Amino acid sequence: MLRRAETGKRAGTVVAVRLLALAAVLLAATVVATSSAAAPGMQLAIFDDAQTLGRPATTFPLLKKLHVQVVRMTLNWRMVATRKPASPGDPLDPAYNWAQYDTAVLDAARYGIKPLFTIWGTPAWANAGRPANYAPTNMHALYSFAFAAASRYSGNFVRTDGTQLPAVRLWLAWNEPNNPIELSPQFTRTKGKWTMASPAIYAQICTAVYAAVHAAEDGAKVGCGATAPRGDNAPESTRPSISPIAFLKAVKAAGLRTFDAWAHHPYYGRPDETPATKPPSWEGAVELGNIGALITELTKLYGPRRVWITEYGFQTNPPDRLFGVSWAKQAAYLRQAYALARANTRIDLFTWFPLRDEVNVAAGWQSGLLTASGVAKPAFAAFEHLRG
Repeated sequence: MLRRAETGKRAGTVVAVRLLALAAVLLAATVVATSSAAAPGMQLAIFDDAQTLGRPATTFPLLKKLHVQVVRMTLNWRMVATRKPASPGDPLDPAYNWAQYDTAVLDAARYGIKPLFTIWGTPAWANAGRPANYAPTNMHALYSFAFAAASRYSGNFVRTDGTQLPAVRLWLAWNEPNNPIELSPQFTRTKGKWTMASPAIYAQICTAVYAAVHAAEDGAKVGCGATAPRGDNAPESTRPSISPIAFLKAVKAAGLRTFDAWAHHPYYGRPDETPATKPPSWEGAVELGNIGALITELTKLYGPRRVWITEYGFQTNPPDRLFGVSWAKQAAYLRQAYALARANTRIDLFTWFPLRDEVNVAAGWQSGLLTASGVAKPAFAAFEHLRG
């Protein structure tokens, strides 16, 4: 992890030294991360940026009531660094705006909840003016940002106003890199032949984030993957994507060497499914009912790495009449899904998305424990008693 960031010191001056140490960090981590030691117990998490980052004052008391242990939040690189920093590895560079995230980690600490930061979203200045879901043209830029972020949230950073910021020990490199909405391109065509592109890009993203966080902070864990549950493996489709096991195999072939946990989003595919339902084998999907297939492949490629479920949920009808289940079924499926995940000794984290339904039914998610207007569904009480 990163060495401690002391007040006023310019972390950017040591980035070059840390880059020279990268090879040694990765080599040592290859040995350490293969440990199969069981975690003390699966932790329960919520992911809902609109609430945790948008309404922290009212949201964190709710998370405390729900006995949430981990709160996942997107650390949006593009939003933090709207302009190019002069010293990108330095959390005090004036180009960085950490205010929203400082508030979140302080609130999380106040309520005894651990933050999990997902680093995502490339600034336009770092990827030749492309959208946020395109990787940086130079991975050193991502390394430097992750270094600065992990330095700031190392637990030893004191702001200029005298506030010591709490530590963030859980990190995630990107989100759903097998999904074109989150990482593009998924495929490229050279001399008339299509090849997978996103696994090789993601191998570099994961390596940069893993190395930077571990160079900056002692005791942190970095998850990679956070894969979507399905993909069409069809480069000429209207929304080309890569199925999760095919993606895992491809990142290994592309040179991804190590990480602390592999994350996945094992969502259901049809409203008539339960959490235990196994999707048809021809789909190539990995849902909760067949997550063992992903874990088997992960073990074959990387040994007994830990597994994080960083998104899961069942949408409700009302309001979603197409994909939703009844409110009663959502509560029952929440309990069943949690029990299935907890029974699997490789799974360390179970994350529900979101806390509150999104307003736009057609485009948003309706798997919240609360309605968009704040009414508690039966799943709210079910979630509250999961750890009881």
